[in-house]
Amino acid sequence: MIEDNEGQMTVYVQRILRGVAELIEQENGVFKAVCPLDCPDTCGLLLHKEKGKIVKVTGNPDHPITQGAICNKVRNMTERVYHPDRILYPMRRIGAKGEGQFERISWDEAISEITSRLKQCIRDYGSESILPYSFYGNMGILSVDGMDRRFFNALGASRLKQSICNSAGTAGWRYTMGFNGGTSPEDTINADVIIVWGGNIISTNMHQVVLAEQARKRGAKVIVIDVHRNRTAQWADWFIPLYPGTDAALALGMMHVMFRDDLVNEQFMKHYTIGHEELRKQVESYTPERVSRITGVTIEDIEKLAVMYGRADTSYIHIGNGLQHHDNGGMNVRSITCLPALTGQWLRRGGGASRSNGGYAQMNSAKLERPQLRPNPKARTINMNRIAEALEWEDNPVKALFVYCSNPVVVAPDADRVKRGFSREDVFTVVHDLFVTDTAKYADIVLPATSSFESTDLFSSYWHHYIQLQEPVIPAQGESKSNMELFSLLGRAMGMDEASFSQSEEDMIKEALHYPSNPYLNGVTLETLKEHQFVKLDMTPQQTFLEHLPTRSGKIELYSSAMMEAGLPPLPEYVPLQEGYDGERRPGVNDHFPLMFISPPNHNFLNSTFANVEKLQKIEKAPTLQIHPNDAAARGIEDHDDVIVFNQRGRYELKAVVTDKMLPGTVISQGLWWEKDGKKQRANVLTPDRLADMGEGATFFSTTVEVRKTAVE
Repeated sequence: MIEDNEGQMTVYVQRILRGVAELIEQENGVFKAVCPLDCPDTCGLLLHKEKGKIVKVTGNPDHPITQGAICNKVRNMTERVYHPDRILYPMRRIGAKGEGQFERISWDEAISEITSRLKQCIRDYGSESILPYSFYGNMGILSVDGMDRRFFNALGASRLKQSICNSAGTAGWRYTMGFNGGTSPEDTINADVIIVWGGNIISTNMHQVVLAEQARKRGAKVIVIDVHRNRTAQWADWFIPLYPGTDAALALGMMHVMFRDDLVNEQFMKHYTIGHEELRKQVESYTPERVSRITGVTIEDIEKLAVMYGRADTSYIHIGNGLQHHDNGGMNVRSITCLPALTGQWLRRGGGASRSNGGYAQMNSAKLERPQLRPNPKARTINMNRIAEALEWEDNPVKALFVYCSNPVVVAPDADRVKRGFSREDVFTVVHDLFVTDTAKYADIVLPATSSFESTDLFSSYWHHYIQLQEPVIPAQGESKSNMELFSLLGRAMGMDEASFSQSEEDMIKEALHYPSNPYLNGVTLETLKEHQFVKLDMTPQQTFLEHLPTRSGKIELYSSAMMEAGLPPLPEYVPLQEGYDGERRPGVNDHFPLMFISPPNHNFLNSTFANVEKLQKIEKAPTLQIHPNDAAARGIEDHDDVIVFNQRGRYELKAVVTDKMLPGTVISQGLWWEKDGKKQRANVLTPDRLADMGEGATFFSTTVEVRKTAVE
């Protein structure tokens, strides 16, 4: 802020605050909003209010990308906002951890106890004994990348590596392309071949389906490559099933055929890539015969896929989330990312690939997070996938946990160990949430959180190119506070830098958007957002992005010296899973747990969010295990039998659905469920906390299990 303009700015902020208050006070009407969920679509919404209450949520037809269409989850958002079990005031634990027994306390009492316990931890064990645990249960930038980061920086707490979702794929993509951005969604309608690789986009990116349908009407073919014939696979023109974790092998098999049959763009590769000759030699051993043994895809389909892709005028690959959740997840994504470079698709409008477009909307994180507040710049970093292990450390132990926008007892891997860690009486735990989640049951202090419709926040998308502003439409329910309010309050109570913890939401938004290093933010300001509610990024720099890729060579790196220096294979290659099956693994490697277990999202929950909404529970009914008829028959399992899925880490109880929607040897359970009626309903008790090959990512899907009927106990 320029000092000469401080008076004008104060007037402007006051006008904003009056406008926000007027929105809340209007009891009837239709108000623009943003979907806050961890979903690429980041939909524009309309909230319908009657007598001061939101009675209906619909899509905003004026939003250029989402155009009024929303998913069933968000259509039922009022069930979550006004849920009878919502936390409305601070609470203190009065029973044993895990029992979920609490008593109401005041905010003054809560803040006093939290600050006292944190100061004690710092005094007795050092500031790194405190660990924040959060993710993107609310995608608001102020909620999860703003005042909270300032607080834990100023506190000197351990850092959290937020790698549970997309870090392996991000690393694989960046080693190749250098920048976390790809094909623009709107352009994909120009593709004549669209490959959805490892993503159930009908459930997780519905507006990309709409765009693919437009391309289809113009003659495009949609191909889905996945381990499971899910909703998206059923919609596709062609579904190609493969064994889990063998995606890199299939990509390399395609490359083999494309080089062999001269289906590559030599001129593009010479000008825009590095390492194409080395890659040509590398893929010689990935013959269709070998790749078929590894992946389970027939030789004929490998040949057909490679020829269809290689001959396409404009081809687009949508790289999903699931295939990176393997031991070899980074290499899976890297290998697929190389394909558009072989055919020069980046020069075609709508060609290329996309895994995430979040890089286009990069904001001024230093202003948001204030790293200079940290007294210990070299503080340790704890990987969120290893929270179970971290809670077992005896040296430099974790003594305080602060959980918000996440439910780690359900979502973190090796969940039984996670639960044991959260059960420790010597770990002071605070949970800020809308509900007493499975995690909150282990908290010492539970704090009520606002929904996104009750606060001001800024939203970007990791798929489309629009920045959106959310202003409060209803007042905070009960005594709930936003993350912004909570950490501002705690920062001042701890005696931290007053200026850093007294900023308004509007001031923080202006600072976040003031980032000359990112030319895509040109023209995106608080003022334009206040006027229009959503503003498109300036995508002009994308037109010449191939000329200045931020890789080491400045080119698409088919061969990566940076990977070699990091101890990784510099060229794409297939590396078998530590747990798992493919046609080249030695016999007997998985004798005890011979089935691959995959736990992708279901249609009506988003991770564990909405799993406590009765209306959506009734649609999903109950957790099930999809098992192939061959595997079911070998175990005497019939449709609807109660079964136990188990391995060395834990057990999961659910009903069997006998189906051929996947290759034999793979079992599927969709959705993350809260525990209910004493049943063991946590899929993640089975999943390992090993880290992927790149980015220290999660390996949820590199899991092997055995299955038996419950009656066989």
